Amino acid sequence: MRISELAAATGVDLETIRYYEKQGLLPEPEREANGYRRYSALHLERLSFIRHCRALDIPLAEVRRLVAFMVSPAEDCGDINSLIEQQIARVRARLASMHALEKQLCSLRASCDERHQGKECGILHELVAAAHGEACACHADTESARQVAE
Repeated sequence: MRISELAAATGVDLETIRYYEKQGLLPEPEREANGYRRYSALHLERLSFIRHCRALDIPLAEVRRLVAFMVSPAEDCGDINSLIEQQIARVRARLASMHALEKQLCSLRASCDERHQGKECGILHELVAAAHGEACACHADTESARQVAE
């Protein structure tokens, strides 16, 4: 199959496929007499694998390691387990960060509980105050924690 067919079959952009080739994540495809790349079922499987890993937000460096394990399936999978545990830790850290962000946004939203003109909007007031380096509703917990630490 040609690159456009591979892209359509996997949902991966043409430039991304070329990038993965340059990075060595996909094996070099055969070339037709006219110079066009000819992709095989192996490319389709590998690209689908990479796409799934990326959908799990696994960094490309780690995907490269997983691909290496695919190529050498007889090796112990302890490193694969460790790699996934590290990814879980990264996701948990992001979740904690997202929960903190949600809390900050809820605090900010609570500063304006009804419709006003823009000049009377509590949210805008808080955002402008923060831009001037003043304490704001959305970072009250952060400010308190910083003052306690000092």
